[in-house]
Formats: sequence, C-alpha cells, structure tokens
Amino acid sequence: MALTRRQKQLMDFLATFIEKNGYSPSYEEIATGLGLASLATVHKHIQSLETKQYLRRSYNHSRSLEIGDRFFAEERARHPQTANPGVPLLGRIAAGMPVEAIATPETLYFSDFAKNESTFALEVRGDSMIEDHICSGDYVLCEKAPVVKPGEIVVALVDGADATLKRYYNEPDGRIRLQPANATMNPIYVRPDQLQIQGRVLAVMRKY
Repeated sequence: MALTRRQKQLMDFLATFIEKNGYSPSYEEIATGLGLASLATVHKHIQSLETKQYLRRSYNHSRSLEIGDRFFAEERARHPQTANPGVPLLGRIAAGMPVEAIATPETLYFSDFAKNESTFALEVRGDSMIEDHICSGDYVLCEKAPVVKPGEIVVALVDGADATLKRYYNEPDGRIRLQPANATMNPIYVRPDQLQIQGRVLAVMRKY
C-alpha cells in the first residue's frame, strides 16, 4: 500500500528529526511539525504506517518510533546514487588579494562528499593559505554556510564582489579579521556589513 501525502510528510519529518537529534520526536512534536491540531490524528497516522511496515514502535516507552527498512528501501529507489556523483566548480578563489568571483560551467567529482547539495568546489589562486597546506592550483571542497565559527577557513565575499579564502575571526572592535596562513601577508579587516560568508572549507584536493 502506498503512502498518502500526509503519511509521506510524517515519514520525512520523522527521518529528518532523528537524523538531527539522534532520537525520535514525541507525538506532540510531530503534531507541531506537521501543523496538526489533534494528537489523535498523529496516533492514527502512526498506526497506519506501522501496519504498512514503514515504522516500528516500542510500547510503554517514550520517543519509541523507529523507521522501518521499507521506507529506506523506497527512498533509495526514489533517489538512486549515480556512479560518479559530482559537485559544481563555481569558479576560482583568491588565496592572496581578493579577486572577482566568476562562475564556470564545470564539474568536479568527489564521490565521498557529493551527497550534500550544499557542497561546491573552488580552485585556489595565490599563496596566502600555504601554511595551512592550501596551495595555488589546489581545489577546495566547501559547504554552504552563512554562519561559521572563529578559526574556520571560509569562503568570504567582500563588498559583494571580491571573494577570498581565509580564516575567520571576530575582533574586539566589531570588525572581522580574515587571516591568511602566510607569515609574509597581512590580514584583511572588514566591517560585518562588508562581508558575506559563502561557506566553510571541508577538504582540499591537489593534482600532481
């Protein structure tokens, strides 16, 4: 028996909640997440999904819902992985002074990272990150992230046009310091309104 639209929404909510939190949601959290006014409706959907073998539950235990193998099998069939998943190569990034960011219609293949749609790649130009072992000509694999932690290597867009790769730090005077990993180069200081964080670096790939 196929899932109804509301049952599919419930299963998707359940899978996302468990992946994020490590435990299943309460019935109240399901009702809130799906905009349902009645817990009786949640009970009804869960009972039906259990009958269809899309989920399991342990009785007399709170947060006892477990996703059944049938749901995972159907999700894999619905979203098959390609043999060579790729990520878009969006352009080149300065590891020296900022340069204009220009998109390019190319694709790099990183099968270990390409499962996430927020992943993209950039080619490095310049030597400002060499002490972090990121050299000119390397490719950095990045994850879109508008908010980052101090010390992370970020893709920073300065004044809406100039992109650069640096470590991110907050200064006591309210400015942002974009710190190179090269003792011969000075940091870049910008106001928060001058800066847009495009993402954080996940990995580096080098061709020899």
